[in-house]
Amino acid sequence: MTSYLDFLVEPFNGRYNNEKKVGNKNLILNTELQNHQYTNRIGKVVKLPYYTEKKFNIKVGDFIVVHHNVFRRYRDIRGVEKNSRSYFQDNLYFVRPDQLYAYKSNISDDWKALDGFNLAKPIKETKMFSINFEKPLVGILHAVDKKAKEFSKGDLIGFKPNSEYEFILGNDRFYRVPTNSITIKYEYQGDEEEYNPSWASGS
Repeated sequence: MTSYLDFLVEPFNGRYNNEKKVGNKNLILNTELQNHQYTNRIGKVVKLPYYTEKKFNIKVGDFIVVHHNVFRRYRDIRGVEKNSRSYFQDNLYFVRPDQLYAYKSNISDDWKALDGFNLAKPIKETKMFSINFEKPLVGILHAVDKKAKEFSKGDLIGFKPNSEYEFILGNDRFYRVPTNSITIKYEYQGDEEEYNPSWASGS
């Protein structure tokens, strides 16, 4: 079956990322069905839509970053467990183009951002008396919208409040930041350091 607009994908390594290896044991981090923080965000493309715009360089077999609701299960008002509206059959899901944020051909490659989006890593807070672990609304670009010619990988940027959207990809924590939400490009001061909490890396 080929959809006209939607990609047909399967979750990569299951629907949820709620386990960490600790020594020779598996630690379950979450048992809540509806908690979006532990839903898998990485899918593998099984079939391309009939209509694909030039901005999509995605091929069958590529890995993609999707919206957290794609693979998530939930309970309705009667408490009945259901699949998301993206579910098709047999571990396959339809994904709309506006639910895609980044892609790569091999799982070991770096992510490539799709038009309109960027992936940024937060940085550590350096203020001595701050209670925050990371600087708010600041990050280092890792995957850059190719249409945003003024930005490059490694740039230190600021972005609008509530525009960041957290992802755990592999062992790294990223923010998906829309290009139109980036407000400034900072000069490096020399004390910037990426912040990746231990719960994201599993260490």
